[in-house]
Amino acid sequence: MNQHEKETLLSIEDLNFSFTTQRGIVRAVRDLSINIKKGETLTLVGESGCGKSVTAHAINQLNPMPPGHVDSGKIVFNGTDLLTLKKSEIEALRGTQISMIFQEPMTALNPVFTVGSQIADVFLTHQDMTKQEAMEKAVELFRLVKIPAPERRVHSYPHQLSGGMRQRAMIAMALASPNPGLMIADEPTTALDVTIQAQILDLLQDLKQHIEMSILLITHDMGVVAEMADRVVVMYAGRKVEEADADSIFHNPHHPYTLGLLNSLPSNKKYKGARRLEAIDGTVPDLLTIGEGCPFANRCVYQTGECSRSFPKETIISESHSVWCHNYQAVKTENRQ
Repeated sequence: MNQHEKETLLSIEDLNFSFTTQRGIVRAVRDLSINIKKGETLTLVGESGCGKSVTAHAINQLNPMPPGHVDSGKIVFNGTDLLTLKKSEIEALRGTQISMIFQEPMTALNPVFTVGSQIADVFLTHQDMTKQEAMEKAVELFRLVKIPAPERRVHSYPHQLSGGMRQRAMIAMALASPNPGLMIADEPTTALDVTIQAQILDLLQDLKQHIEMSILLITHDMGVVAEMADRVVVMYAGRKVEEADADSIFHNPHHPYTLGLLNSLPSNKKYKGARRLEAIDGTVPDLLTIGEGCPFANRCVYQTGECSRSFPKETIISESHSVWCHNYQAVKTENRQ
């Protein structure tokens, strides 16, 4: 079965999510629609503040509410709209079918409990087993995520583990769900050195094949995207601006922001022998005062008056590639040069 024939596991439909602040309403996510199929890895890409983590936390209802609130939209998981569930129902789903790797393992893990006891607590909460059985399961997960000496490490406190080991412990905790159909990984390699980062990504790929789960991967690192993604959604200032398979994103980008992200990579062939990397001019718009036009218009070299007046409609480039840009043809022309 190819990727297009796989069944949809998660569908986010026209999600609008805002935060009420003392300065006004922050429109963090606007009109976002994405689908994740069973067994695929979808990456959300964009700079800090573009709405990636807010989207991920909205799935599990982990955004603080208030001040956060869903203005409109649906989040359908296995046929159920998660936004209609009671608190107890979404909590049960978090620990059984949807798991999450949080961005900072040092702050996500409780410093006063051993990492093993925190993982065992997931089993005790959602499955009928004794403390001893739960700890034995924790040891098995430590072994699965390749933590050395797992029988000893389960009794370690978070501060006694390296950054890479803490991240592995977070992955083990996410896998403590009895049936993790969807794993949400929020910047799982942040603050890790390149060697450990590669090990964590390889581990996620191995686990994906081993337990046949889907992954929603949040990152601003295009290297991680190249390593992990089946499909890519590029976000900017709360909007989806481009969506495509990973190969198309890297070799045939159609949105100026996507092109800017790729041109900032030091490995890009156009920078061989160059002294400086290319940067995207300007600053991210204020989400308190952002208008209805394209949010990237104030930084875009291709922008016209129409860009500031209205957000562009979807343009379908191919069966697996869409872009939201009034002047995508200009970007397409630059790609050929």
